[in-house]
Amino acid sequence: MKISMQDYDIMIGKHILNDLEAHINAIYQAHDIFIVTDDHVFDLYHEKVKSILKSYKVHFVSIKPGEKSKSYDVYLDTIEKLIAKGIKRNHLLIALGGGVVGDLTGFIAATLYRGISFIQIPTTLLAQVDSSIGGKVGIDLKEGKNLIGSFYIPKFVLIDPNFLETLNPREYRQGIAEMIKAGLIKNKALFDYFKTNDRVTEKEILMALDVKKEIVLKDPFEKHERMLLNFGHTYGHAIERKFNYETYKHGEAISYGMLIAIEEGINQDLTPTYVYDEVKEVLLNIGLIKEPFFKKETLDSYILTDKKHTSKAFHFICLKDIGQSVITKLEVGEK
Repeated sequence: MKISMQDYDIMIGKHILNDLEAHINAIYQAHDIFIVTDDHVFDLYHEKVKSILKSYKVHFVSIKPGEKSKSYDVYLDTIEKLIAKGIKRNHLLIALGGGVVGDLTGFIAATLYRGISFIQIPTTLLAQVDSSIGGKVGIDLKEGKNLIGSFYIPKFVLIDPNFLETLNPREYRQGIAEMIKAGLIKNKALFDYFKTNDRVTEKEILMALDVKKEIVLKDPFEKHERMLLNFGHTYGHAIERKFNYETYKHGEAISYGMLIAIEEGINQDLTPTYVYDEVKEVLLNIGLIKEPFFKKETLDSYILTDKKHTSKAFHFICLKDIGQSVITKLEVGEK
């Protein structure tokens, strides 16, 4: 199955990884391919990928798993290793891994030699439904998440649900959190699915991708409507930062952030009160949150460098109902 974005395609299907060489042959003429991955994915898949890309000379650079690898130091170190292995401007770079690998590799592709070609092969549910789509790449600073970055489009994205078979349950849930977010902002049926299910099929993955596709095509550079995809992320990123990206994974943090955003919507008379209880029940049942929940005021000091913070206010996403979202303003220091 294929989803066509404006400048690239997203190919989806079980065992589609086996077709990787054919897809690369269609866009690439050189002999060397460079792959950035993490240690865990390398151990699981590097031999398989090498056997699939049998016509190419494949070079791997592996980083440590986890958000801390999406840093300036790892960015420079990875570039130095790629250059040492012989990467040139005409070569192809592949991001093989989760969101950290995808964001880091995409940013390297955007900046090394002023831009080289790359493709995304997301191996986690979170990356498959979110970070590998839409062209946003970047790294974190100690002051906040994704503060250095760019919009840089891959040649294509290849999503193989078979990768999900090697995910542990906690990592799997991180992707469900982003799918719940997609349902809450634009597809009530997708949200309702998780009232009775905690595993997904290609159908639900496509539903989540369709939400992101519709929004990104309308607003590729996040000038307005694409901000809807940040629902739950303002305070979710604050939670990640407060705990130094160690205690809470991304999906868990944005789950708490979504509850805070729903509370804010209720305070602004935008969100019906029943929404909070329904969303809380789903997130608890999936295992993404546990009580006691975070309070907004305990996190305010961590959001001052958020990308959505303008000189006077935050662009803040609230719900008008399940499946209906709206961009609002949250004044700095507003309680």
